[in-house]
This record gives sequence, structure tokens and C-alpha cells, in this order.
Amino acid sequence: MTITVVIADDQRMLRAGLRMVIETEPDLTVVGEASDGTEAVSVVRRLRPDVVLMDIAMPRQDGLSATRTLLAAPHPPRIIVLTTFDTDENLYRALQAGASGFLLKVSSPEHLITAIRVVAGGEALLDPAVTTRVISAFAGRPGPAPAPELDELTPREVDVLRLLARGMSNAEISAELGVGEATVKTHVARVLMKLGLRDRVQAVVYAYESGLVRAGGR
Repeated sequence: MTITVVIADDQRMLRAGLRMVIETEPDLTVVGEASDGTEAVSVVRRLRPDVVLMDIAMPRQDGLSATRTLLAAPHPPRIIVLTTFDTDENLYRALQAGASGFLLKVSSPEHLITAIRVVAGGEALLDPAVTTRVISAFAGRPGPAPAPELDELTPREVDVLRLLARGMSNAEISAELGVGEATVKTHVARVLMKLGLRDRVQAVVYAYESGLVRAGGR
């Protein structure tokens, strides 16, 4: 199966460079480009790509606003936010907007290709470094009351959500809880379904916003 990609960035040379890197891979193809957020929404709705590479700083409509618009529609694409600004604010805003990944424009071509394949496969581009940044965004904030949706989870599902919020992979959660990876995968799927979340990135944000996990705690 070929993974289709749309590139949204206001710099033509950067779009050309990204296209060149992506189209060296036989399973990836760029089906469209956009130079601002408004055009990105239009192009994506028309072409229905699997993955969108979305710049943050663009004219008319910024990438985060365009991301929120696209993800509010039925059958949304997977979105990787691109930025030159490695800041906690941009990271947190991207995750809140519903992005499945956050990638710096200085990342290697290999990292870009991996990111596209990961999010196209239904996973989120989430590693412990990103999780640490999310945690820091909540440091010092007053703790909210626990969300009522958490009552829908079993005790083991709550354990899994806590470990997800620490950035653990399925293999690491498996070792921590002493259960098989297939069982962990089932628990993760049930957590996402019960809480109405799309992927692990949203699960991490939810765990902190709901008060289940606190920065500096467990």
C-alpha cells in the first residue's frame, strides 16, 4: 500500500526538499502541496491523504488552526506538525490540536520517513523525550479534579494509562506489569476507545489534564 502525503509549508524550497526526500521511498508519494493553512484545509479535503506534514507558522491560517479544522471532520488524516521552533508552547499546542507527531525541520531524512510510516500505521510519534516536554508543560499547574470518564476504566486500564503517560512502549508496559504485549495492546485499545481518544499522544495529554498523573509524580 502506498502512503499518500500532503506537504503544507509556506516555503517553496522546503516543500521541494521534503518532496524529494519522501519520493525516494517506494511506498510513499506526495499527492499535493499547500502554502498556507487555508489552502492546506482545501487540498487535504480534496485529496484525502493518509498523512499531512503541517508547518505551524503560515499565513492566512496557521498550521495549528488548520490541524484542528481537519481533525474535526470525519475520517481525518494523520498530521505531523513541523516547526523550526523547539519550544514547550509549540509542542503542547500541537498535541492539544490533535497532531499525531511533532517534528523539527532540522530532523534527519531518516527520522522524517520513519515518522510518516509510524503515524500512517495508526501509531503516534511519541518518545520519552517528547513525554518529558509534555510533563514539564504541566509542572506547577494546579491539579484538576479527576475526570469522570476515568470511572469507566478498570484498575488495570488505569495502570496502563499511567504508564503510557510516562512514555512507555507496549514492551516496557508489558515488563512493568508482568503481562504479555498482546494483552497490553488490548488494554491500550480499550483505554483509547473508552476515553474517546485517537492515539497514545492524546492519552498522554489526557492523563495529565485529567489529574490522573501529576508532573513530578506517578
